[in-house]
Amino acid sequence: MTLTLYLSPGSSSMAAHIALHEAGAAFTTIPLSFDRKETQTPEFLAINPAGKVPTLLIDGRPLTEVAGILFYLARRFPAAGLLPEDIEAQAQVVSWMSFCASTVHPARRQGVEHAVSVYRIVERKLAGRDWCVGSYSIADIHLFRLFWRFRGSLEQPPGTFPALEAHHDRMMARDAVRKTIEIEAKAGYQLPA
Repeated sequence: MTLTLYLSPGSSSMAAHIALHEAGAAFTTIPLSFDRKETQTPEFLAINPAGKVPTLLIDGRPLTEVAGILFYLARRFPAAGLLPEDIEAQAQVVSWMSFCASTVHPARRQGVEHAVSVYRIVERKLAGRDWCVGSYSIADIHLFRLFWRFRGSLEQPPGTFPALEAHHDRMMARDAVRKTIEIEAKAGYQLPA
């Protein structure tokens, strides 16, 4: 099996990049620049007509969207423990990832006040937990990438979101997270506003 991840450093593709490291998978990366519009080239659009990252090629077949890629990696590499075995816990992971994709991610586009209100919901959902669903999972990876990227733009003092901040710190202690951030920082962040 050959895995190739198209990514743009610091973007949503960071979640898939972290999961690949967590899984211990053999993979290659192809960084794309938003500034140079490399996600809009005819070559990339032939792979992913939406022109978005992440895109994971599995033996040449494209898989897109963060949640789909994270789910695939969790199932493909079960020894990594990225998806609980219990079906209800799995459904909770899917619920968290849907919430991240449909509510948390787009919140920043609706202004700081709205984004803060959404992160207050996340804070309540996380309260009293180390991880989103009992044990560490792909839901934590998805949530982390969003908070890592947008926490500075929330314009809130430290301590505003104690559960989220503690979650962030636990994630930053993980080898796969640190390795991904180091690799992507060396490539350079060119994130859209």
